[in-house]
Amino acid sequence: MDYEYILTQLSKILSSKRLQHSVGVSKTAEEMAERFGGDKVKAGLAGLLHDAAREVPVADLLPMAQAFGIVVSDIEKAEPILLHAPISAKLAESKFNIHDAEILQAIFLHTTGGAHMSLLDKIIYLADVIEPGRNFGGLEEIRAMAYSDLDKALLLALDQSISYILEEGGLIHPATIEARNDLLIKQRTPILHTT
Repeated sequence: MDYEYILTQLSKILSSKRLQHSVGVSKTAEEMAERFGGDKVKAGLAGLLHDAAREVPVADLLPMAQAFGIVVSDIEKAEPILLHAPISAKLAESKFNIHDAEILQAIFLHTTGGAHMSLLDKIIYLADVIEPGRNFGGLEEIRAMAYSDLDKALLLALDQSISYILEEGGLIHPATIEARNDLLIKQRTPILHTT
């Protein structure tokens, strides 16, 4: 599907601020894909569509998730805003005719992360965190690391997210813990070479 067509359609369902964020994520994701050997087109599309459902009213997210057949956890029932990511993936597929499994998964995981994240998953998660419109404590360190080491940047971003949620007394999605633990296990497990 044509990038400009998607942008036009998103402008009808997202505020200008959210659309600007989505374009920022898209451009950042394209830059990161180029830097780390990913697919720029997939990164751009996933970044553009990652928040397609972000402005769906919170009261509508649970019924919408159920209508799409999304399995909803107790944490998502308690924090329905988390459902905007899987619903955005479903909208990308149903409304924007995106059927690429990598793109859909990256959109699905952009809020919580998950175990065994692909290169595109990591790029979209991080692009959402570091796009130029973002501003929060610790961001510059994550941005700087995102230029040299994707996994270290992702770990910093996950740690920042978990710390923020703890400070706010919120619920931590198990997929976020799985993403962090998966990265740490890969860092700590020596690579075994067979000869």
